[in-house]
Amino acid sequence: MMKRLFSLLVVGLLPLLAGCEMVVFQPQGPAARSITELINWSIWWMLLVVVVVFALFAYIVWKYRDRPERQGEEPPEEHGNVVLEIVWTVIPILIVVALTIPTVRTLYDLEKPPKGYEDQDPLVIHVTSADWKWIFSYPEQNIETVNYVNIPVNRLVLFKMTSASTMQSFWVPALAGQKYTMNKMETELYVVAERPGSYEGRNTNFNGRGYAHMQFEVLAQTPKEFDKWVQEVKQTAPKLTKEKYEELLLPTHLGRLTFVDTHLQWVNHADPHSKTYTNPELYRGHGYQGKIFDENDRHTSNVTDDEQQASESHSGGEHHGH
Repeated sequence: MMKRLFSLLVVGLLPLLAGCEMVVFQPQGPAARSITELINWSIWWMLLVVVVVFALFAYIVWKYRDRPERQGEEPPEEHGNVVLEIVWTVIPILIVVALTIPTVRTLYDLEKPPKGYEDQDPLVIHVTSADWKWIFSYPEQNIETVNYVNIPVNRLVLFKMTSASTMQSFWVPALAGQKYTMNKMETELYVVAERPGSYEGRNTNFNGRGYAHMQFEVLAQTPKEFDKWVQEVKQTAPKLTKEKYEELLLPTHLGRLTFVDTHLQWVNHADPHSKTYTNPELYRGHGYQGKIFDENDRHTSNVTDDEQQASESHSGGEHHGH
């Protein structure tokens, strides 16, 4: 019966949600699945509360409605009902407990490797947010990418996240929950993708005019495909220089870039003594948006040949092998 009611509720909401991609209800990894289960648990309890409250509301309105035979009738004086007062105090407490315990348990579990992956050495990827792009550093592979990150499927990945300047929020709804990136601090996020695919990530923290387009792609590949991509990058991508990296940190939108070497050899933005790259003079009047690259798909940029050549020669490389 309850399942039928829930299905009817979902069907009734579909017209309102027609423009929404319910990615959080399509988990592609253990972390996202735990979050989805917690959301479903909360929805059931909220649905129960809504049904009970509206049922009581309808009952009270109907029972105590004004009727002709009650004209001039004076209602009896009420002194309260101890049993009812205890009931409607205890029930909300029990509901809060029923929501709090699984929430706290899930939050603590998300800070650890998912079950079944505890003994696996994680692939460590450093994530650096900057206005308005995402920079991913692979220290083991000696690779750095901008606005996309490739990971092998069924492999434990540890994102070590920080920010070069303002605070942002890292979120890949199909794979994991949201965590903030903050300058001179480091947060960690465990992720496992259970099947190959392309998953959208974004910044969900408002930090200026360009945040809405601060998106990136997580591409989950088979181990063979991932190894092939690593070798391709090492053979074809340009080297990252300190000057080029500092240029990347300017408040701009960028396309996807790929480099050999990482910025970790010069600066670790999680270090409390590291330099802060805020460039406040470039934000005056909401003004410095830089060059925006719109992509038709995951493989090609929607730019002219002249723009592409200029980008490769001036901005440090193109997107290699995704």
